[in-house]
Order: sequence, then C-alpha cells, then structure tokens
Amino acid sequence: MDTAKPHENTTKKIEYWWQTPVLNRRAWTWEDARNVKHQGEWWQNAVIYQISPQSFKDSDGNGVGDLNGIIEQLDYIASLGVDAIWLCPIYESPMEDFGYDITDMRDIDPLFGSLEDFKRLLAVAHSMGLKVMLDQVWSHTSDKHPWFLESRQNKNNPKADWYIWADPKPDGSPPNNWLSAFMGHSAWQWGPERKQFYMYNFLESQPDLNWHNPDVVDAILVRAKFWLELGIDGFRIDAPNFFMHDAQLRDNPVRPEDASLPDGVAPDNPVVRQLFKYNFCRRETLDALKPIRELMNQYPGTVSLGEVTFCEDSIALASEFVAGDERLHMAYHSGLLVDEPISAKLMRQMMEKVLSNFTQGGDCWIVGNHDYGRLRSRWTGKDAQGNPYPEKFYQMIAALLLSLPGAICLYQGDELGLTEARIPEDIPVEDIKDPFGQALYPAIKGRDGSRTPIPWQGDAPHAGFTTAEEPWLPVPESHYQRAVNLQNKDPNSLLNTWRRLLHWRKKQPALEAGNLEILDTEEPIFAFIRQYAEQRILCIFNLSHESARYDLSGYPGCEETKGLGFTTNRQGNTIEIPGYSVFFCNMPLSCDYQLKSN
Repeated sequence: MDTAKPHENTTKKIEYWWQTPVLNRRAWTWEDARNVKHQGEWWQNAVIYQISPQSFKDSDGNGVGDLNGIIEQLDYIASLGVDAIWLCPIYESPMEDFGYDITDMRDIDPLFGSLEDFKRLLAVAHSMGLKVMLDQVWSHTSDKHPWFLESRQNKNNPKADWYIWADPKPDGSPPNNWLSAFMGHSAWQWGPERKQFYMYNFLESQPDLNWHNPDVVDAILVRAKFWLELGIDGFRIDAPNFFMHDAQLRDNPVRPEDASLPDGVAPDNPVVRQLFKYNFCRRETLDALKPIRELMNQYPGTVSLGEVTFCEDSIALASEFVAGDERLHMAYHSGLLVDEPISAKLMRQMMEKVLSNFTQGGDCWIVGNHDYGRLRSRWTGKDAQGNPYPEKFYQMIAALLLSLPGAICLYQGDELGLTEARIPEDIPVEDIKDPFGQALYPAIKGRDGSRTPIPWQGDAPHAGFTTAEEPWLPVPESHYQRAVNLQNKDPNSLLNTWRRLLHWRKKQPALEAGNLEILDTEEPIFAFIRQYAEQRILCIFNLSHESARYDLSGYPGCEETKGLGFTTNRQGNTIEIPGYSVFFCNMPLSCDYQLKSN
C-alpha cells in the first residue's frame, strides 16, 4: 500500500542544465584562472569559429567557396553557439599561398566576392550576435604587391627600405645561412634589378616587410584601421613572431644534436637544423606590438589575437606576446599540438605550464587548424595501445576543450569530426595545391589535408559544397557520412555534442570566467575545479577506453549535470566513469571544499 502523503515528494527531481537558473556576473568583472580580476570582455573566454573561405561553401558554382556562401550558412554557425568567426584571408591576392600572399590589404579578391559582399556578411553576422575577426598578414606581402614592385626597382626609390634587402657575400652566395620555414632552403632570393638578395621566411613569392622601418608599420596600421572603421571586431594576426629580424644578419647557430625540437614544426622540415635565433622570434618584436595595441585601444571591444606557434617554446613565447597592456590581447600556442597519445600526465603538465606562463590571461587554444591538421588527427589519432580513438573519445575531448580557461579557436569541420584527407588516397599527388606540400612531398605532405571542402549534404555531388564539376580540392569519400544534414538529425552526433556543450558553457559562469585548480589524480583521470562567483564545477575526464572510478567523498552534495550526453554510474560517494566519458557536477555553497587558489 502506498502510504505517502499527497504533499510528500517520494521521487528526487532530476535537474538538467537547461532547467537551472543562471548565475551570470561576468558583466561586472572577469576573473581569470590565476585569480586576476579584469573588466569583462567578450573575447576573454570566446569560442572563435575559424573559416577557410575557399572550402566553406561555394555560392556561384566555380568550385571555390566565397563570402556569399558563408552568408548562406551563418545560421548554421550561429546554431553552434560560438561567439565569433575568424575569416582566413579574403584580400586581393595571386593565391600562391591560399591568400596569405596579399597585393591589396584593403580590397576583397574577386574569387571571394566584393567589398559590398563583405559588408553584408558583417551586418548579417552582427544581427545574429556573431563577432567577426579578419586575418591580418603583416610580416610579408606578395611579390606582386605595388610596394615590392617599387622596392625592387633600385636601391634609392621611396620604398627601397620597405623590404629586407642585402648584398651577397663576396662569392655571390646569400648573405647568411637563414632557411625558409616552408621551402627548406635558403631564405634569400636574388633580385637582379638591385643586384641584391631579398629575404623571405615562407615562399619566394612572399618577401618579408622590414619592420625596422617605421614607415612600413604606419602603412600597415592605416590598412588595419580601414577594417576597424568598417566595424569588424578584431584581428587574427598571422605569425607576429616573424615581424622582426636581426639587423646585423648574423648566422643562425646549428641546432645541437641533444637539443629539443622546436614547437609547431614537423621534425622532417629542414628548418629545424638551426636554432631560431636571428631570422625571427626576436625580443625586439615585443616592443613592435605597442602601436598595434594603441590602435586597437581606439576601438573599444575589439581584439588582437596573435598566432605564436612556430618557435622554440610556443607556450612561453605566446605568453610574452600578451604580457601587459602594450602588447596583444590574446595569443594561441602549440600546447595541445602534441604528437603522442593523450594522457592525464600529458594534460596536467601542459596545463600547469600554461597557467604558470599566462599569469595575466590572454591564452587561446587551438587543436585543429588550417596549418596544423584536424582535431581528429591530433595526439597521433591512436591511444597508447595503437588503437584508433573511437567516436566517444572526440565527444569527451569536446567537453574537455570547452572546460579549459581562456578562449578557443574551433576550426571548421572539426565539429563534424572530419578526418584529415590523405595523400595520395584522397588527394592525388599531382593535385596537391599547397606550395609547402609541393616543395617537400613526400617528407611533408603539406596542408591540403585539413583544407578540403565542408560536406553539407551526404547524398549530393561533392557533398553539397559546390555545383561545379570539380571543387578546388576533392571531398574525401569518408566525409560524406559526416555531412551536416546527416548529423543535424542525430541527437547523439558529434555535431550535436558540440552544440550541447557550447550552449551549456554559455550558462556556466565558472567555465566562462572562473579560476582553475588541477586536482591530484591517477591515470587515466584528469580532473579540475572551475570557480566563479557562487558557482563551482567539478570536471572529471576519463582519458582511457576502460572504466575508471573516482571518490567524491571530498565534495559533499555534489550534483551531477544531466543532459550533456555522457553516462556515469554513481554508487554513494564513488562515481564510475565509462571509458572516454565525462562527469560534471555543481558543488553547492554548503560544500566546505576550499580551492587552494583562494
């Protein structure tokens, strides 16, 4: 017989994350993971969706993505729950390096559309609550840029010193031993008009600008101001650690055999034979950032995000690029671009290093990227036993990435779980488009593998990316089954996992703005607590394929977050977490656990 009285609740109510009230005090102050308080800014914890326009969506049937294609799919981007989009270069360019070789920094290349198309994209994105960031390439230009065409004419024209020119050695060889980061040979190219060499860090068609010349810096900032006046929300700045070079042009030292390899560089790249001392990663670059920040300060709410990945120690150097109010707002680094299976030890060491270096915030995470491959290929793509990571691993990784302090860049297609296209299986060798890959294949296959088109429809030719006979890069056969339209209707798809987590994150002040304390755990558990204002979230990740247990007795009253798609089994004070799963729980105010950082 049921003896319960009508007013008694005999079933404990299960609350899901979307049903609970939101504590959101970030409009007042923002507290980073080091307990440093800042005035709240949108970018400090932003999720930035990186778009490679060539591969996003083709609207005019020429096989190449464009601005109108992006506009068509802005509702898809908004549905993800991201804060901003970052567009890879869309400027006038001969496209010898996917637009990173610019001839006009203030105009749109016809391949992508027009300036009016961009203005419309900006307006529509803003109406959807999306910020818009543009790539800025300031370390070099195309060799077809009017500045360089003038500079190379002779040694006494008005722009003679806008690029890095030097006389040959007495034997006619290049001025020093510097190597190109892309080509694997001398970073100097002969200019017969001047009878001098010009320096380039990437491609021969990308001569380096001379940042020692203040006129160059002024001209760059004028072009940056053009876009800020249009109303964009910030810049992703390409390779700022390449801005300055040693004015004495001294030889780089040979890398000792027992020295560690640099970050962000394939070990087969010939450039690793030298220490990065004189041709880039110069200390004077940090002072060169001041006028950039001064310009950004004239446009409140805008942000500068620097790429600092190709260097001896990416985390340490990136943190210096954001140290203080006279440098960049944020920088991303190579901390997660590790070529070894993931483990709790690996994550803990990396997080401790990031926290100890980025003492004033400003850190930004990348995993997939147009230069560094896809998320699905990260951490060797296999566990310590050599088994490919299953789908649930990538769902767990999404939860982990979105729980870390700071901003994060999500590369287009990584939310779909796209694999990196293979050469020659998916892209024939003769169809390699990347000049980096063309120069160093097969030792280095280049960057085409992460730049293939987005699959929108699983049953359409070229997965709905284009109506052209052939896209500029082929769509791998395996990508059709990961198309947007197929994942849209599957609540358990990786796409919808990212959506759930992104929208949930926006409602968790502790994840958006809180400090972080790493907990002492044993493999395979990686755990930490995030706290901001009245909210504390315990975050536990099982980084192996086998179930693992964790003792919750130190966190009385901890209530598990439901509805995110992860399963656990709780028995009393012990939580059993299946392989590659996650446990989130809110710690009530009554819980007397105190963070060490408080």
